[in-house]
Amino acid sequence: MSARIDPFSDPHAVARYAEGPPRFVPGYNGLQRMTTLLLSERVPELGHILVLGAGGGLELNVFAQAMPQWTFDGVDPSAEMLNLAERTLGPLVSRVRLHQGYVDDAPAGPFDAATCLLTLHFVDLKERRRIAAEVRRRLKPGAPFVVAHFSFPQGEGERDLWLSRYAAFVIDSGVAPEQAENARAAIDRQLHIFSQEQDEAILHDAGFSNVGLFYAGFAFRGWVAYA
Repeated sequence: MSARIDPFSDPHAVARYAEGPPRFVPGYNGLQRMTTLLLSERVPELGHILVLGAGGGLELNVFAQAMPQWTFDGVDPSAEMLNLAERTLGPLVSRVRLHQGYVDDAPAGPFDAATCLLTLHFVDLKERRRIAAEVRRRLKPGAPFVVAHFSFPQGEGERDLWLSRYAAFVIDSGVAPEQAENARAAIDRQLHIFSQEQDEAILHDAGFSNVGLFYAGFAFRGWVAYA
């Protein structure tokens, strides 16, 4: 069996990364804008935000442009993706500290808010629970945590249906059907996808309250919850 390839360490894949989310995630640009608005409800003018899965810098760039006095700590395991984040941010990088690693490598805070967009589906249930708890520990009381990732019903036949719908969306975005089917199979095999109810339970179990669904885009869901 061939070794699994990590696309986030492949320089060619990283160079094309910014093309992907807007094409493959329904309402991606709106998701970033909504996240900014949800954060701004409670984050002060001089807020300090923790961004997990910050590689690429797409959401950091949106947040930093929208809120010119916020500062950020961004964490990502991929050095290549962090280098891309620096290039994406340009002069805005002066307000961002980037850390290579995982949640344990994030500063202790306390932060005014945290985000984790399109990342948690890469980790299994046990690790997802641990990450949620570690984020909760780093937040000020009442601080918002915004998450979004693959999430859809897991009942008999439902998983295949939603993965097929995802593939159909990707094809409609201009991807060749064979490539879309390969992506569908890789997602089914490699990602850890749970139902909306399971995802909400993870946040509640980590100590978050008022967990609210704010985004649903075909196979993706997003929530805001409060420490």
